[in-house]
Amino acid sequence: MFIALGLGLWLTPLALAQSAAPAAPRVSGEAAATLPVLPPGVHSQTLARDGQTIRYAISIPPGYSPAARVPLVLALHFGGSPVGAGRAMLELLIRPALTELGAIIVAPDSIDGAWSGPQNERAVNALLDAALKTYSVDPQKVIVTGFSMGGAGTWHWASMFPERFSAAIPIAGRPTGSASAWRVPVFAVHSRNDEVVPIGPAQKRIEELKQRGRNAEMVVLTGIAHYETGRYVEGLRRAVPWLKELWK
Repeated sequence: MFIALGLGLWLTPLALAQSAAPAAPRVSGEAAATLPVLPPGVHSQTLARDGQTIRYAISIPPGYSPAARVPLVLALHFGGSPVGAGRAMLELLIRPALTELGAIIVAPDSIDGAWSGPQNERAVNALLDAALKTYSVDPQKVIVTGFSMGGAGTWHWASMFPERFSAAIPIAGRPTGSASAWRVPVFAVHSRNDEVVPIGPAQKRIEELKQRGRNAEMVVLTGIAHYETGRYVEGLRRAVPWLKELWK
């Protein structure tokens, strides 16, 4: 049975039998850097690491205190010019949709195109390590999400680094890899009217994962074109109760 939602959304029943994958704090043996400890709000920052300058935006939730662990969201931006793209997506889509989580959101700017590139892998892993070292983060509540190129990046990152994430939320992203080795609970958001990244491959992958007994859900939007990024907020917001149930 599908649940009909407003704004042309439908949602499959939650399949929460699969527990959240443990999120490892780090992936390399190199000492993690630290980030500036910032007040609540959205900030544009840089991190120098391995001879590279990693540009990123970070959102600190209201009332954040080191005394209480909070979720961490890695947000991967869409294609086009990477300069400031992380902050643009954070403010346009990720923060409005996921505010209720009370999470720290880290949104890097791509260094070398697709999020699957080796420079991006090194840079984003370094940024994640630094965020985990600096802020009071619950390591069981680290998720990855992204839109378009970042949606494909979400599939890639959850596949390649499953130990880092308790969940993946690809938005308008084409799946990468195969379903056979997938380990991370996934909640996909896509539009039937996406003229750039057709919905078919994402629907097929979610069904394959469900058939394999994985925690795999999908929200399908109607009447929204690919480049209408801000209109995906309501679809992404539907992931919040799913995450809260997953994290119980």
